[in-house]
Amino acid sequence: MEFNHTDVRDLACDPIENIRVGFVGLGNRGLATLRRYMILEGITVTCLCDLRPANVRKAADILQDSGKRAAREFTDKDSWMLLAEDPEIDMLCICTDWSTHTDIAVKAMTCGKHVAIEVPAALTVADCWRLVDTAEETRRHCFMLENCCFDPFALSTLQMKRKGWFGEITHCEGAYIHDLRARYRADENAGGFHNGWIARYCGSHVGNPYPTHGLGPISQLLDLNHGDRMDYLVSMSPAVNHSSEGIYINNTLIRTVRGKTILLQYDVTTPRPYSRLQTVCGTRGFIRKYPVACAADDSNGQVEGEALDALLKEFRHPYEREYRADAERLGVENIMNYMMDRHLVKCLQKGLVPDINVYDAAAWSCITELSETSVRKGGIPVKIPDFTRGRWE
Repeated sequence: MEFNHTDVRDLACDPIENIRVGFVGLGNRGLATLRRYMILEGITVTCLCDLRPANVRKAADILQDSGKRAAREFTDKDSWMLLAEDPEIDMLCICTDWSTHTDIAVKAMTCGKHVAIEVPAALTVADCWRLVDTAEETRRHCFMLENCCFDPFALSTLQMKRKGWFGEITHCEGAYIHDLRARYRADENAGGFHNGWIARYCGSHVGNPYPTHGLGPISQLLDLNHGDRMDYLVSMSPAVNHSSEGIYINNTLIRTVRGKTILLQYDVTTPRPYSRLQTVCGTRGFIRKYPVACAADDSNGQVEGEALDALLKEFRHPYEREYRADAERLGVENIMNYMMDRHLVKCLQKGLVPDINVYDAAAWSCITELSETSVRKGGIPVKIPDFTRGRWE
């Protein structure tokens, strides 16, 4: 197949006043996402799809309890293809396991659907290119649901960068550090993962399988794909990765073409306290969210607590100004998710350019395979593809 490689970084599509959404994957994350969509205006859920009939029934109950119209239900192995082809769907929300994300998204975009795809969007470089090629050819949105880009702390940090508070940013750190040992092999009904798919994946791989929570906000801070891009990485994992305890830890260092450095960490199998690091180092200012939130600059020295809250409020992002009042009125549990959902819906309804595009999805997701390549080859430098084909400059 020959592709028309038209840049879609600034893609705006025709507005969709009422967005018809199909859900593929209704496990823990899918059901949680469906519940979030119940409070969004201008959304109609038309199709529900999962291999497990019990999960589809749970989803149908969510619609009924929310006073929504019943959706069509699908439970066969290949039913997702029917949703991709369905003319009554504008956007497919993909909340399946990692290994199926790309196939479903590619088919849906080929059939004219926008896709909202859980993280990571792909597990291999080849699949990242499939997403880019298809989005460019079909001119459909491929929005990766990276909620950490909508963390109020990260958004304020982005505003601080835009106002020059950091001076020149030289180094950033991000992570996904989360003690998931109890969930790794737990039954799905007890909060675990269907067939233990995450534990099975990590049992046969090294590298960082979940880089986007840390890398997404950093990419926006460093204007990656818009003036800079990731050039190469080196990655290391402890030798105990495949011990009987199932330890899985990874450390990856990335250097950009413009000479910035990024540290990414992954650890879900030790008692280490939750952290996404969210650290930014500049020539005039520094900030971090974890383990203890603080900031420092040449004028004020180190600030934390109420002084830090005041600083972040000073640089409050327009999205927080627009969406926080509604979030508090509705009593949402996670404002990151709410702002992400609201803004994606707004972009589709008004024909605006989404904040996260297919090049971001590919660049952030390709770290999974490339970090593993580096680990298996003794931590050698590994080049990172330019998914924009030179247009990042």
